[in-house]
Amino acid sequence: MLDFDRVEARGLVKTYGSTLALGGVDLALRSGTVTVIEGPNGAGKSTLLAILTLLARPTRGTLRFGDYDALELGAELRGTIGVLSHASFSYPDLTANENLLLAARLYRVPSPEKRIAVLRDRFEIGSFGDRPVRTYSRGQLQRVAIARALVHQPRLLLLDEPSTGLDAHSTRRLVGVVEDEKTRGAIVVVVTHDAELAASVADARVAIVRGRIAEAA
Repeated sequence: MLDFDRVEARGLVKTYGSTLALGGVDLALRSGTVTVIEGPNGAGKSTLLAILTLLARPTRGTLRFGDYDALELGAELRGTIGVLSHASFSYPDLTANENLLLAARLYRVPSPEKRIAVLRDRFEIGSFGDRPVRTYSRGQLQRVAIARALVHQPRLLLLDEPSTGLDAHSTRRLVGVVEDEKTRGAIVVVVTHDAELAASVADARVAIVRGRIAEAA
């Protein structure tokens, strides 16, 4: 796995036809730091996240993962990224255990069964982990999706609305997970409308409005 301790975006512009989704975004993310990205619907958060996951290319601008040009080495760098999105990336007819094991093998995780056992305990998946994913509640599915994002211990962890569907106990566990990943040295980005979660985990907060950085702290 390629290693890096920072992600730097400069002048990111993204247009869709005549629509400006991002209007020149500069962003610096660091190892061991949790950056919360906030903003109204349609502000450009999802577009920025798609670029950071290397699934979309900016119209203009640069993106570097450490010393690597991320726009040139996208395929090689994707294995360093863990993503939680609105889609769970889980196969509905497979169980949680099967989905996690498949992800671990795709990422070539050493001793995948041991890694899955750790995640099963961490997210209390054991009580339902042998059932097909299509039978899960929204909260159960979210727990599996977060575990999947962490299966390969990514350098860059991108969490889009991670508290969706979680009860108070699971949200507290999520805060602990984010803190653990920060301590591990991951670069963590959380996109959320949950003000309480943002206040609990943020080292830095960035607001995006109409495709531009409105505030950074």
